[in-house]
Amino acid sequence: MKQDFTSVQNIYIICGKTDMRKGIDGLAALIQDSFKLDPYSDSIFLFSGTSKDRYKCLYFDGDGFAILYKRLDNGKLQWPKDEKEVRNLSQKELRWLLEGLSLQQPKAIAKSAKGVF
Repeated sequence: MKQDFTSVQNIYIICGKTDMRKGIDGLAALIQDSFKLDPYSDSIFLFSGTSKDRYKCLYFDGDGFAILYKRLDNGKLQWPKDEKEVRNLSQKELRWLLEGLSLQQPKAIAKSAKGVF
């Protein structure tokens, strides 16, 4: 299944550490209960644990939830550390994050970055 997420309305990153043993129901409950967001909305929710070399992505496609779990072979994600924060990312920021870059890019790099995830 190949899914095009470039038209998704919101991309949320759940900052800090998430218990990566959680499945779909646990992550959806975390989204609703802790952050007061709707897991059924047209949104992608990203989670990472302690090691920062893996992440989960939760998405509701209209008739069910999909979960993506990825472990990087090399490198680590520069995941924001504030455990109480949820950030809404742009497609560009998502691409930076998944390429191992910081979400806080210098203006020269930010201006030269083109394309979307």
